[in-house]
Amino acid sequence: MPTSLNHLSEAETTELKSKIKGVCFDIDDTFSSHGKITAEAFQALWNLKNAGFKLIPVTGRPAGWCDHIARFWPVDAVVGENGAFTLYMEGGKLKRFNTLEPSENAAAISKLSQLRTTLEKEFPGMSYASDQAYREFDLAVDFCEDVTPWKDSEVTRLVDVCEKAGAIAKISSIHVNTWFGRYTKIEGIQKFLASPAAKNLGLPSMNQMIFAGDSPNDEPMFEAFEASVGVANVKKFLPSMKHPPKFITSNEMGSGFAELALFLQK
Repeated sequence: MPTSLNHLSEAETTELKSKIKGVCFDIDDTFSSHGKITAEAFQALWNLKNAGFKLIPVTGRPAGWCDHIARFWPVDAVVGENGAFTLYMEGGKLKRFNTLEPSENAAAISKLSQLRTTLEKEFPGMSYASDQAYREFDLAVDFCEDVTPWKDSEVTRLVDVCEKAGAIAKISSIHVNTWFGRYTKIEGIQKFLASPAAKNLGLPSMNQMIFAGDSPNDEPMFEAFEASVGVANVKKFLPSMKHPPKFITSNEMGSGFAELALFLQK
């Protein structure tokens, strides 16, 4: 089980904080709270930025949103669509790093069109996420954000249908995201941090960053990062997680993110 940030000894706190130069974080229900970014959470992000931490959201949200985030948020880069690409600003211009090669991307998009037909047949009346129009590489099926919450059994069946078609499918707190191409959030951030672009931006290595998340699709990140933290609402998923976060906050969602920010700056 994760250790509460508040229960670390002074020595453990000092050791952890001495290593951390950056924060990678999920957005939905980690940085946001019930679909909104609170003043508390956004101020916490600015406080981290002003304290010199490097900041990278790693999200399932779409390319269109990530364009905005890279341009207007106090972050150094943003990994979008569960690892498909990274957007960042350099010299006042928006730049892009793709996780897959162009030929792989083209093949993945073609398969995605076929999967869309299958899903619409298997789940009549299903709704895609409201941000689907701004996505390039995945389908996001809404199971509770703007629709009547689905039964858990139907969410599981949706994942099974996607996986039987050869796709990757991940459950977030609000959507099932599905795509083709062998990448997840962790491959996205790993490949970007190993790129010349990341070095030009002065980004630290993964073992100098902490990851914050809240749901099963963050599990590969919890496993891969030496330092990882779940905001308190992750607790409901812990029984089914093979790789839970190392630490946990006392507060949920954006308040949990603000708690982590304060911990790192003390």
